[in-house]
Amino acid sequence: MSEGVRLQKFLSQAGVASRRAAEALIVAGRVRVNGVVVTELGTKVDPATDKVEVDGKRVGAAERLWLALHKPRDYVTTRDDPEGRRTVYELVPPEYHGLFYVGRLDYESEGLVLLTNEGEVANRLMHPRYGTERIYEVDVRGDVSPVALRALRAGVELEDGPARVQDVVRLKGAPAGQVRLRLTLNEGRNREVRRLFRALGCVVERLIRTSYGPVRLGSLAPGKWRRLSANEMLALSAVGRESTA
Repeated sequence: MSEGVRLQKFLSQAGVASRRAAEALIVAGRVRVNGVVVTELGTKVDPATDKVEVDGKRVGAAERLWLALHKPRDYVTTRDDPEGRRTVYELVPPEYHGLFYVGRLDYESEGLVLLTNEGEVANRLMHPRYGTERIYEVDVRGDVSPVALRALRAGVELEDGPARVQDVVRLKGAPAGQVRLRLTLNEGRNREVRRLFRALGCVVERLIRTSYGPVRLGSLAPGKWRRLSANEMLALSAVGRESTA
């Protein structure tokens, strides 16, 4: 099998598991190629001719699939929630429940979440190494002074290390007693935006992510989803390529 794609990459692209989880499946002896158990991670397969099975179930090359979802407030970005809260997967048809999510948003936050069967690309988008740009609009209560804005750009010390925004712009339309800002970040730590403002003595009243990498939320209504265009998928696939070439 000198030609083709690596087995773990094929499984990831087919939506079976992320690349790392696919490697674990192979090492555990749960994958067969043409009826033979394969445990060598360097194995390559030809998706057009080879029969690949995981736990006895045939795996075929899947169509590349990406969805943009507008997550509303009071939903969690996970498949199952031990607290019984509603999940983002309840907002898409059952045939999409096996997709990976890209860009977790917390329970109170809103905005763009991506869903895909391309585990490798999803991992690149989320990995801090590639600095994928995220843009948020936030309504903040508190003293958002020029000094505070400079601190956001320069860096604020958090419990898991310093964090900073790439850009911050004041916007119009905030509710009374609040300030509306547009923030650009290139990492996605847990509740990072809320923690940044808390460290400055402010409270985020509303947070919505308006873009993730090259994909924009646009006019997509809360709770609705759409399939990405070919151009959007091409742009997502290019993320990080220049760093690994």
